[in-house]
Amino acid sequence: MERLHSSDPIPAHLRGCIMALGNFDGFHAGHQAVAGRAIDCARAQGRPAIIATFDPHPMRLFRPDTPWFRLTTLDQRERLFARAGADAMLVFDFTRNLASLDPEAFVRLLVDWGVAGVVTGQDFTFGKDRAGSIETLARLGATMGLSAEAVAPVTDAGGDIISSTRIRGALTSGDCETATRLLTRPFAIEGVVQHGDKLGRTIGFPTANVDLGHFLRPAYGIYAVRGLLPDGRVLDGAANLGIRPTFDPPKELLEPHFFDFAESLYNQRIEVQLIHYLRSEAKFDGLDALMAAIAKDCDDARQILAGTPHLA
Repeated sequence: MERLHSSDPIPAHLRGCIMALGNFDGFHAGHQAVAGRAIDCARAQGRPAIIATFDPHPMRLFRPDTPWFRLTTLDQRERLFARAGADAMLVFDFTRNLASLDPEAFVRLLVDWGVAGVVTGQDFTFGKDRAGSIETLARLGATMGLSAEAVAPVTDAGGDIISSTRIRGALTSGDCETATRLLTRPFAIEGVVQHGDKLGRTIGFPTANVDLGHFLRPAYGIYAVRGLLPDGRVLDGAANLGIRPTFDPPKELLEPHFFDFAESLYNQRIEVQLIHYLRSEAKFDGLDALMAAIAKDCDDARQILAGTPHLA
């Protein structure tokens, strides 16, 4: 699948596309419904299908001090969009120039870019001061030869709307199961394995340290996890996510220990799925107490993961 940027011209073979348009951070079940409708329309009309997203998130431009809240990186979204069946991913480079466009200018941008139809969620807004709605998009598009369609919100079994906000709330409260259900897969933090202080190796629990980057900070604590390696292997493990209160100075990290695995992962980019929240972080009096707690965490994680199916 191709990754395109709004600053570049659209390739000829993708002109006339049907575009799923939104931020799609997390690409949860509601986002998947929007993308699925766009792809179905594109296939029915013999057109290319593109899923568009925005980077940075508009919140980061207008409120740069907002705590980190991302659920997916662009690389993760690209893989998810490809799996959904899109021909390309378009990244709208969200700049102040783009944010300042009025709704008509934004629709003109889509038309000039070669978009034949747009599918969004019903709550989609666009243009300066978020002045444009799906009704605006349909009205302006009709005058420029651009079709527009909105997909109704997707609800869960309890009738509640599935949203990125709900998923963030679940993760910050340690409710991995709800996050997994709404996302249709476990929440996964992606990053490059970095060198640490090597303490885990000396006490028999080596870890693959991953910086949390721009990801949302889930509840600090110990998790049952799965690691997805670049070569496709899947590893079960237990991880500390937080600041390691037993050690000084505190350092915020995701530190998965993978069971029965002794290979070096340094400088490799891995994904770590949060499967189940085991307990909160704790400060221990000495290494013996810490090692006993880690051993119990690993036993608990093994039991949980043994009964949990793999979800990519």
